[in-house]
Amino acid sequence: MLALLPQLRGFARFLTGQAALADDLAQETVLRALASLDQFAAGTSMKAWLYTIARNLFYEQSRRRRRERDVMSDYALRPDRPESGVGEGESDDLRDLDGAIWQLSPSLREALVLVGVQEMTYVEAAEVCGVRVGTIKARVSRARSQILAYMATGQKMGP
Repeated sequence: MLALLPQLRGFARFLTGQAALADDLAQETVLRALASLDQFAAGTSMKAWLYTIARNLFYEQSRRRRRERDVMSDYALRPDRPESGVGEGESDDLRDLDGAIWQLSPSLREALVLVGVQEMTYVEAAEVCGVRVGTIKARVSRARSQILAYMATGQKMGP
C-alpha cells in the first residue's frame, strides 16, 4: 500500500483539482482501506482497490458538500477550476492542455487519467469505475477526441 501512495495522491489530485483536498482524500482513502483490509480479495489489484475506495469517497464527499451548499446557500465553496500550478516557464500548450482536461466531464476525465496518466489497463480502470471495459474504452476515446478538438480550435468543449 505504501508503494502506491504517490500514484494514489496523483489520482486524488485529478479528482479534486486541489493539492490540499487531494492530500485529505488520499489520507482518508488509506484510513478506510486499513479499516477494511479484511475485505481486500487476495490476488486482486491493490491499486484498483485503493482507487475504487478513493473514487467512491470523492463522490460521497462531493454529494455531502453539495447538500451542505444547498442548505447554506453558499456556492463559493466549490471552485470550477483547479488551482493553477502552471509556472511561467511552461508552454502555452501545457496550459491549454490543462484547461482542456478540466473542461472534460468528470467521467471522461477520470477514465483518461486512469488509463493515460496512471497507466492502468482498461480492465483495471473499468474495475475502479464500476463499468464495463467497453465503456472505459469509449470514455477514453471521447476524452481524447474532445481534447484534440479543443486544442485545435481553442473553443470550450460541450458536455
